[in-house]
Amino acid sequence: MSLNSPLHPGAAPRLSQIEKARHAALHAGELQGASHLAPWVQRSWQRCLAMGMDPSRSIAFEAVSQSRTRLLLEANQPLLKAAAPVIRSLSRAMANTRYFAILTDAQGVVIDVNGPVDRQDPRAADIARVGVDLSERTVGTTAIGTTLSELQPVWLHRGEHFFESTTVYSCAGAPIWGPDGHCVGMLDLTGINVPEQPALKHLVAQSARSIENALTLSMPHALMLRMNWPGRVLGDDNDGLLCLDEDGLITALNRPAADMLDIPPGVEPGHCTQHFAVPMQALFDAGRAQAPATEMPLWSGLRLQVLAQGDRPARSAARSATGAHAVPLKDIETALIRKAVDDARGNVMDAARALGISRATVYRKLGAGRGKR
Repeated sequence: MSLNSPLHPGAAPRLSQIEKARHAALHAGELQGASHLAPWVQRSWQRCLAMGMDPSRSIAFEAVSQSRTRLLLEANQPLLKAAAPVIRSLSRAMANTRYFAILTDAQGVVIDVNGPVDRQDPRAADIARVGVDLSERTVGTTAIGTTLSELQPVWLHRGEHFFESTTVYSCAGAPIWGPDGHCVGMLDLTGINVPEQPALKHLVAQSARSIENALTLSMPHALMLRMNWPGRVLGDDNDGLLCLDEDGLITALNRPAADMLDIPPGVEPGHCTQHFAVPMQALFDAGRAQAPATEMPLWSGLRLQVLAQGDRPARSAARSATGAHAVPLKDIETALIRKAVDDARGNVMDAARALGISRATVYRKLGAGRGKR
């Protein structure tokens, strides 16, 4: 039963609490009156008030210039490619909820929209446009601006938005971390005059994680380490992913890997031997031998379950493609797809996501070749 269903006892009190908080904090200037709201809402309201914003002011949802929009789309091609299959799959999870997905860059400018957007409704058309700036500094408290300011998943419902003209929206947002440890954008799920769906906060965070993993898996590497704590089964989006170059330097990682190795956001991860209490060669030997996952010690005293995966098949295919008498392109393509499936430990959906193609395409391309292996 929806929280905003007339039969749900918590719907009316929740909206009443939000309205009282708005009056106390945004009109009477008593910020303590919003103490029962989520901390990220309180902090965002404070930032908006500090910027001199008036909650009763109307908003013009303005887009950046066309030239800047083109540059943003070009610069964010890796993010768009990694996000495309994830965003498409959201339509299944949000079916019949009237929520749609918005992808922005790290400054809150929309770079993609997907889902049931009612273009006849100006409240939807205003925000569901590539190039529109939905940052906190321009449209106040929303899931987009708050997520990028707080760098954590958030949920906001109706009057928790700062401006009165945005109180028709309900939205969940989560940051997307790039392989370099910096935030590269955010994913937002928004509805207009819809029932409250707090579970979307979990969905958007999980979807952002899938995008982050696709970004990391797409990075060139000599060795990929898939990690998790002992007792956990490797192979899902909660795994830590660590890319090493041939010298053992960490060139890319996802957020779980950074958390497992205690690497703060934006800090250079350094060399693998700064974290693993084993020789670098032991990691590469495990990858070359295609050894099963094994527990490895960290200098912190903790231990991680680590699966080392070499990149030899992809490099071999690339070398064949550039030599005289090259292997047929379809064979190179098949080798690369097999490599992605192997890296995903047989999970075709993860492999397809990493490659930016559909699962059906993976099955079709491998086809009879899989039976010959």
